[in-house]
Amino acid sequence: MVLKRGSCMAEENKKEIELEISGMHCATCAVTVEKSLSSTPGVMESKVNLATGKARVLYDPSQVSVSDLTGAVEKSGFSVRFEKAVIKVGGMTCASCVQTVQKALQTIDGVISADVNLSNERAYVTYNPSLVDIKKIRDVIHNAGYQFLGTDHDEIDESEKLREIELKKQFFKIIIGFSLSLVLMGMMYIPDHDMHLMSYVQFLITTPVLFWLGTPIFRAAFGALRNKTLNMDVMYAMGISVAYLASVLGTFSIILDMNMLFYETALMLTAFLSLGRYLEARAKGRTSSAITSLIGLQADSASVIRDGVEKDIPVQEVIPGDIIRMKPGGRIPVDGIVVSGSSYVDESMVTGEPLAVLREPGQEVIGGTLVTNGAFIYKATRVGSDTMLARIIRLVEEAQGSRPPVQRLADYAVTWFIPVVLLIAFLAFLYWYGIRGMDLRFSLQTLIAVLVVACPCALGLATPTAVTVGIGRGAELGILIRNGSVLEIADKITVALFDKTGTITKGKPVVTDVDSFIGNPRLLLSMAASLEILSDHPISSAILAKAHHEGIEPAEVTSFQNISGSGLSGTISGGVVRLGTRDFIVSEGISFVSNEEELVTRREREGKTTILISRDDQILGLISIADQVKPEAERAVRLLKEMGIRSGMVTGDNQITADAVASMVGITDIFARVLPEGKEDQVIQIQNNGNVVAFIGDGINDAPALARADTGIAIGSGTDIAIESADVVLVRDSLIHIPAALQLARKVMGRIRLNLFWAFAYNIVLIPLAAGILYPVITFRPEYGALAMAFSSVTVISLSLLLKQYTPPALMQEMKSGMYMNKEIDPICGMSVDPNTAQFKSTYEGKTYYFCNKGCKDTFDKNPEQYKK
Repeated sequence: MVLKRGSCMAEENKKEIELEISGMHCATCAVTVEKSLSSTPGVMESKVNLATGKARVLYDPSQVSVSDLTGAVEKSGFSVRFEKAVIKVGGMTCASCVQTVQKALQTIDGVISADVNLSNERAYVTYNPSLVDIKKIRDVIHNAGYQFLGTDHDEIDESEKLREIELKKQFFKIIIGFSLSLVLMGMMYIPDHDMHLMSYVQFLITTPVLFWLGTPIFRAAFGALRNKTLNMDVMYAMGISVAYLASVLGTFSIILDMNMLFYETALMLTAFLSLGRYLEARAKGRTSSAITSLIGLQADSASVIRDGVEKDIPVQEVIPGDIIRMKPGGRIPVDGIVVSGSSYVDESMVTGEPLAVLREPGQEVIGGTLVTNGAFIYKATRVGSDTMLARIIRLVEEAQGSRPPVQRLADYAVTWFIPVVLLIAFLAFLYWYGIRGMDLRFSLQTLIAVLVVACPCALGLATPTAVTVGIGRGAELGILIRNGSVLEIADKITVALFDKTGTITKGKPVVTDVDSFIGNPRLLLSMAASLEILSDHPISSAILAKAHHEGIEPAEVTSFQNISGSGLSGTISGGVVRLGTRDFIVSEGISFVSNEEELVTRREREGKTTILISRDDQILGLISIADQVKPEAERAVRLLKEMGIRSGMVTGDNQITADAVASMVGITDIFARVLPEGKEDQVIQIQNNGNVVAFIGDGINDAPALARADTGIAIGSGTDIAIESADVVLVRDSLIHIPAALQLARKVMGRIRLNLFWAFAYNIVLIPLAAGILYPVITFRPEYGALAMAFSSVTVISLSLLLKQYTPPALMQEMKSGMYMNKEIDPICGMSVDPNTAQFKSTYEGKTYYFCNKGCKDTFDKNPEQYKK
């Protein structure tokens, strides 16, 4: 659900913030928070994701502050969590230094609080990471005249530790609640007991424990009512209150008598509801383990060589251009290019590539990956939020917060759910008490049972938990899904349209033949190189490489022209030289002789791209260029066909060359001689024929088609603009990941539908049972309803968590081929780990567990019982 206000505000006044909300446990909680935020002046849009517990807010900072937004959340009965960092500060000598640093930190937009301790030289900062990062904090401290000495990373995870402590406290309360409720039940079976005395004892036992255990429920219910919202806390509070107040009135003989004692019901009800929240929080904590694992890959420090001196510095202080030394077993801190040395690098945790890859001078390395057996020096190119790992984390977080259209069904159901359930509860009470003449105890018990058995929580969690886990699993496999709507479209795709160069082919063309009609191949190559050196077309590099290999230097060119998608022209030594496709040369009024045209046709049938060169009105010859087809292309097309998806290819090449390449991979729908700007038109034309189109590309000229397609899929080795235009990004340059991505999307959608089925089925079956539809065969006590409610959400979350182990069938062959033999499975994220080279491992109950990164190990160590095999 998205609520908007003030959409006419100036674009420059917009700012987006992400708030982590604690205390939400059902879909109506999300609605409550959204309502409270959207009603705050200056808020343009608010969106809450129940599964991740985060709210994204678009607001005008001139009208509303972060503290106002925090207050709006707290007003709705919930609280906001922020990240905490402990910063080491150097140069402070007195209390005024403390005040200077503290004031400087508090002026940063996004810093919630800052406390500076002089004795241990630490600044304890609570901040919102969507507005400020450690680098910004570092700069402010430097500008204030003090030294930023890094962070205490042991303290950064304080929020996670606090969460664990809070869960342990909650579990202790639950044990107390269940124990005392059993005591209360046992008291009823004491022979010859004094009913009045027993009721007073039960009152004294129940009252303090009930409010101690149920305070979160009552507080949230009060907050919802204050915001004029009905949520499940209101219903739970009503059910508990009816049971408790009826018992109190019976104890003191006010209106009711001793037959109206529900003390054990009220207490057990509260304990079961608390148990449901506890189990749900535990399960939900595992849905985002992919993000935890990715964050755990980030290195803490880097060994930088500056001015000939090597020193370790915090990774936040690395800047582009820094020279960094890597040793065996080290984790690469930032992205860069190898300068000297070489090593195999394990990139599986970022790209999903199961085998270590050799990285040599001139090749790129990715921050967060692991150096295995060699050493090298590399130059930093992307740091901080610009690294591939940071971009992946950001993309996955955004995607996990998105909602596929199917979520609208659950949102609509939740809107009407509580009013309908309240109506059913009171109608059931009136029916049994007023029409059927049952006693008040039975009628109240029915009302309470209906109130507590109903659960929109499962409806609210069905979609976001599956999206969160599924997209996280995709990230582990090197498949980055940018938004939830892609999942729903995957089921409907009928055509996969491939770009040729760099997508189906390797994108590294080489010259195969130089055919001169004037008997001088070197002169022909010289003219071609002279024009191509002024062009940025992929073919240019092939011709220039051939000329360089032959020792040919380009000549001077004047009056140069680049005719996009067709050819080049310029004046060389007084003659007009043209280079380009057959159509381009003919369009300039230059004609072929028969043997020349036969040679061009023969080269094209060989699957080669032919470049013709002419001078004035004479054709001098042609240069043939071939681009090797990727070995997995044929299998990828075959897998798509098995999924019911027809494949097509679009290229600027001539029809003969296009046919030759398409026949190699099994594509029958071929669109040749398509100029770069025509790719988008081709997508539209196929869509107009009633097809749902996925476009797969990698280049700058693919961006419009990627954006226009129903689903744009960018090869990860492609350009940034192509990746930003796509809905799915393949980190690995592997076409097999295209059917794998669609298989994963279909699996997630199937799990969403299964979750929604169970969520609806649960309520459709149990609400009538609680209302007494099968009485006297089945009598549904409120305690049973609370227990069933507790496990409904856990069931949905557990079904979503099964996606963590899913591997698309398209990738199974890699596993069967032996790539994963002798590997252990990381119990947290499901990645394969080589036990011989694993840096992180733990032993629990005599068994050794191996982890792909420190984040997974830390998660396991906190609660090994949860993940043991």
